[in-house]
Amino acid sequence: MKTESRRATASHRIRRVILIACLIVLAVPFAIPTIWMITSSFKPLAEIFRSPPALFAENPTLEAYAEAFAFQPFARQYFNSVYIAVIVTAVVMVVSSLAGYAFARIPFRGANALFLVVLVGLLVPGEVTIVPLFQMFTQWGMINTHWPLILVTALAAPCVLATFIMRQFFLSLPVELEEAARIDGLGRPAIWWRICLPLSKPALSAVAILTFLASWNLYLEPTVYLTSPELFTLPQALTRYTDAYGGQMWNTQLAAATMTVVPMLIVFIVAQRQFVEGLAHSGLKG
Repeated sequence: MKTESRRATASHRIRRVILIACLIVLAVPFAIPTIWMITSSFKPLAEIFRSPPALFAENPTLEAYAEAFAFQPFARQYFNSVYIAVIVTAVVMVVSSLAGYAFARIPFRGANALFLVVLVGLLVPGEVTIVPLFQMFTQWGMINTHWPLILVTALAAPCVLATFIMRQFFLSLPVELEEAARIDGLGRPAIWWRICLPLSKPALSAVAILTFLASWNLYLEPTVYLTSPELFTLPQALTRYTDAYGGQMWNTQLAAATMTVVPMLIVFIVAQRQFVEGLAHSGLKG
């Protein structure tokens, strides 16, 4: 028995090593471009185009990072992206948790049909609605402000996906919890706030990460609605690093892109367990 147990343990370890090795090999095509971007942000412009190329800089410098802030109001643009993404994420978490709870726990006629109509919002490309939305925001006097970026993102496809995730999670909660809360005299709002929300932290984490990324990477809407550089968000700002002849300032652009990407990588690495757990409970995993 001990021999068979040892063989099984050894076989499990071998399979685990093989699996890890395969994952490392598969991760290389995705990791190398990001690593090259980060390391090249410390290179002088001449080293970026050197042949043969080198992964690391021979003469590392922070000149590109300083130029990123000097060329345009990058700090202000960074702040714009952060505060817009935070507001949008907060709104989506509240709206999707309320809507998800209603679809999952409150029976009413036509609930499934209404939920299907909500899901259709995921099938409508943003490019289809950009013209009527532009006309609407023009009439409201919101062009060249951040209001369109907040409203469109918070109440469009990211919110629909978040509502689906929250509904699936609330459906997985035991009905006995809600019945016990009703016996204790709690109403629907109290059950949602005191029972369901504390238990839905994994799903809320997934919603927060997905929504934050959707707002952080938004490009089409800022390009349409914003014209002042001090109001730009990061994706729009990254395209403005060009010299007097229209050529790309590659090292400066790589430095700005690094400052844009690295914080999101850190957030995802820190919260990846909650993210995966939330998707698993919502039925999206795999």
